[in-house]
Amino acid sequence: MTGRARGEPATLRGAADAAALLPEFRVTRPSRPLTNRWEELRVQPSGATMLGISYRPLQAAALGLDPKQALAELLQYPFAVIRLAAYWNQLEHGPGHLDAGILDRQVDAAAQAGKKIIVCVGAVKAFGYPEFFVPAHHLPAPLPEGRLVSPRSHQTLVAAATSFVSQVVERYRDRTEIIAWQVEHEPVDPLGMEHSWRLSTAFVCQEVAAVRAADSSRPVLLTGFLPTSMPVRIQQRWRTRDQGDSLAVAGQLADIVGINFYPRHAIARLGSRTVYLAGSESPWERHLNARLCAGLVRSGRRLMVTEGQAEPWETVTTPPSRDGSGMFSCLPEHVIENYNAGLQLGRAAPGGLWAYLFWGAEYWLRRREQGDNRYLAAFSRVLAGSAT
Repeated sequence: MTGRARGEPATLRGAADAAALLPEFRVTRPSRPLTNRWEELRVQPSGATMLGISYRPLQAAALGLDPKQALAELLQYPFAVIRLAAYWNQLEHGPGHLDAGILDRQVDAAAQAGKKIIVCVGAVKAFGYPEFFVPAHHLPAPLPEGRLVSPRSHQTLVAAATSFVSQVVERYRDRTEIIAWQVEHEPVDPLGMEHSWRLSTAFVCQEVAAVRAADSSRPVLLTGFLPTSMPVRIQQRWRTRDQGDSLAVAGQLADIVGINFYPRHAIARLGSRTVYLAGSESPWERHLNARLCAGLVRSGRRLMVTEGQAEPWETVTTPPSRDGSGMFSCLPEHVIENYNAGLQLGRAAPGGLWAYLFWGAEYWLRRREQGDNRYLAAFSRVLAGSAT
């Protein structure tokens, strides 16, 4: 893959590989002073790309916010699209009993604000930690680690999942504000580092078929994690080697391919310092990802960024929010820089990006409560400057 000569000695090859990987690792103090650099950055025009956010009520609550109020405040901003999720264990409290009042209110609020809506119908996985939302009554035993969860191994679960996604689509398919259905979240990838089970492609195929049977008029969106460093690329390929990762499956099954784009993220703490992967600054990584994005949409599919990093990704689940400082993995200027980089990736695909959704809106509100409006102001700069 690196284009080196076949006769190159193994010791030299190892040294070359190590040298190529080392620049992607950063060891530094996680907290750093805030600046106003975000005010100076050029904002790339979005053109035909729709801009928007994902809304995570669980993350809002984890940050100490009122989820309803957070949504109402975010909907006041002039973006075009919002992504909402049907969290299975929140909507089905018993077998055959669907209570979608929570999602109804979110859809109504977004529609009244004039937003277009993407609904993630799940079922097993949906965006927002813990990303796993199967009700307990559908899971008599934990999913087996190191195994594929398939229609053959979990026939009852796949039947319940397809029934749930069908019910959600049927409930909202007459809402003209809804423009796409998302099936699962990074469907066939492992659930982070916490679990090693994975959904099989056959499992996801049945869910996609159920959604299309319930509504053939709207596109189906599948998402996948875009590797922005060589270590992540290698790990992702190894862990999904039997059936391909979620981006590969999206390229086969989806009408819209959604990429989850995180240029900087923490992987370990070393005393007062943190180890980060920041490979997106590498021209080689940018080239590989541009080729990947172009290849995913050659068959007429659309491409979007479903999660453009706009909040920190540190070594804890809830992003740290310290008074007077920001986190290395995502400072306010990165809200704009990552957006610009996402648009650049989209230029590698025919037609560019269909949409770009910022990830971290609830965090911005938390920062504002602490007296730091920079993240929200950076987002507002993008909205104001993207059309110029």
